[in-house]
Amino acid sequence: MEPTSGKFTQNARRAIGDQRLQAALANFTTTFPKKRLDVIGRLPEFDALRDEGVAIKTHVQANLEFYLARFEERVSEQGGTVHWCRDASEARETILGLCRAANAKTVTKSKSMIGEEIAINEHLEAAGIEAVETDLGEYIIQIRGESPSHILVPAIHLTGPDIADTFKDKHAELPANRDLSEPEAILREARAVLREKFLTADVGLSGANMLIAETGSAVVVTNEGNADLVMNLPKTHIVLASIEKVMPTLEDAATILRLLARSATGQDITAYTTFASGPAREGETDGPQDFHVVLLDNGRTEMLANDFTDMLGCIRCGACLNHCPVYATVGGHAYGWVYSGPMGKVLTPDLLGAHKAADLPNASTFCGKCEEICPMRIPLPRMMRHWRERQFMEGKGAAAKGKSGLKLWAWMAKRPALYRMAASAAAGFLGLLGKGKGRIGRLPVPEGRTFQAQYRENAGEDQ
Repeated sequence: MEPTSGKFTQNARRAIGDQRLQAALANFTTTFPKKRLDVIGRLPEFDALRDEGVAIKTHVQANLEFYLARFEERVSEQGGTVHWCRDASEARETILGLCRAANAKTVTKSKSMIGEEIAINEHLEAAGIEAVETDLGEYIIQIRGESPSHILVPAIHLTGPDIADTFKDKHAELPANRDLSEPEAILREARAVLREKFLTADVGLSGANMLIAETGSAVVVTNEGNADLVMNLPKTHIVLASIEKVMPTLEDAATILRLLARSATGQDITAYTTFASGPAREGETDGPQDFHVVLLDNGRTEMLANDFTDMLGCIRCGACLNHCPVYATVGGHAYGWVYSGPMGKVLTPDLLGAHKAADLPNASTFCGKCEEICPMRIPLPRMMRHWRERQFMEGKGAAAKGKSGLKLWAWMAKRPALYRMAASAAAGFLGLLGKGKGRIGRLPVPEGRTFQAQYRENAGEDQ
């Protein structure tokens, strides 16, 4: 889908007025944060693990070329192939070429934000290859023609009735009067529909939470088990991952895994943690015949040398989204692209270009919660401020509007009589619109008189 990150203000305004979305987000600010607090409360060494995780990521960033080369060697030793891609276009064409080589008509997919980043579904569909999302949330939004609104729960913007209506519309071959009022019924129907896709798919396309240089393995974590079917049933398995996902050793991966689930969903560990290491060996009945890893740069190398290097430490846990008051108010689609919440405010301008996402770094209360709870201690507020500073220095975006506003205010403030006259007129007009209630819709407004006018009146009464 075409990014609309440059229209965040308009998107957010629509989201705030969308009662259905607001109902879906109603419990968002309590569910995940509470689970996270509960689970880390049972792990006294959690903060020490965070420090260890940061050290691992920092070491990888300083030695990225070495570990990527080592990863490729291990994959090759096990019969797999690594494909290096500079940008989204190269990655799309590489994956399409592999699918054509496998004579693929259907590709099953597990949830992958990097797949969303390069719009691989649309590319395969345009080439006549059916791409089927198998994560339940991703499947729901795919058949609705929408993009994910959250890293972990892509369909969090929808209510149960929304999903039931979608299934009845898209699964028209099933009885129209079937009862889909309970989540279990929706899950059973999705399983029945997806089972055939799993069994007939020619290619499985997965993402990777981590890549292990020591073993040449791709690590994928899920709670549904769909990724295991995507990776093992088709004859060809393609892993799509960005270059910063590489980890030196299995031990390092275990450290990150201990942080990931606790920060993301408030679990000690996800239900399924799978290590895919090449094609099936001789005599093995499970696993693909062909194993490919598509390594994507797409701006990551440049990030190693700019002011946003720390963003490469992100493990896509979604914790910053789960605790963000702005995200909880407007949802994920308001951000206009794949990455939302605080991490999206930093990453999207870097990947798309600052001119296409100028509003995002300004969409923050700067409460600091995102940095406080980030398992990798990523200084998200500092990086958002840096984007703002760039905008200010270049005279662009919201910073330019703010600069113009400050100039106007300064000019008025130097002329007290004019300032008081303008402030009184504005307060009176807003008070009239508020009709004595002190509000216009959900927004508080003056009740008709400025603070200065009230102060002068009260001072006169005291005399």
